[in-house]
Amino acid sequence: MIGAKQDDDWLEAGRLLFARPVTFMLSVVAMDKLPPPDLPEVCFAGRSNVGKSSLINALTNQNKLAKASNTPGRTRELNYFNVSDRLRIVDLPGYGYARASKTDIAKWTKLTRRFLAGRAPLRRIFLLIDSRHGLKETDIEIMSMLDETAVTYQIVLTKIDKIKKAEAEAVYNKVLAAIKRRPAAFPTPVLTSSEKKTGLDELRAQIASLALPEEQG
Repeated sequence: MIGAKQDDDWLEAGRLLFARPVTFMLSVVAMDKLPPPDLPEVCFAGRSNVGKSSLINALTNQNKLAKASNTPGRTRELNYFNVSDRLRIVDLPGYGYARASKTDIAKWTKLTRRFLAGRAPLRRIFLLIDSRHGLKETDIEIMSMLDETAVTYQIVLTKIDKIKKAEAEAVYNKVLAAIKRRPAAFPTPVLTSSEKKTGLDELRAQIASLALPEEQG
């Protein structure tokens, strides 16, 4: 993952980072409303209904921190969360919102693209992919945009509890092959299940590696 010798240390760092309450900061609908760029940031992005809110809640051990909904496209802003004053998590608007108007889609997409291309403290984007469906054309488009802007992204496969082990391995290998030659892609995807808590420790460790050291937090 981060290096075999350091795995245990990072797993513990991730556990400690998320052992404290993570708090909601603000919702942003315009670039001039962003918080000061004084802490590292990581973003969660993905198609609507990919399980983004559920994963954030599971990671932070809080049931209602990020608002989950059965209606795709509910998240229409950049939602900021503070992690122990050492890091911020940004919940990005879902893309592929089938029930939104074209005007709304264009507005949200423009805000998101401007944010991803120009946010200095952004350390990594965790790009969520539903393991039942694998990479879709919209995901490929986002990956290409991130490659062009040189924003590092890591694939997170969600809902692996909904498929068989062999299917999970197959989709993992397909994603691995798809990102192999992409310049901005982190080389290792993460398999997760918010419901079964699978992969959450590894994901917390990845996030902890991007946060400020505790003595600076």
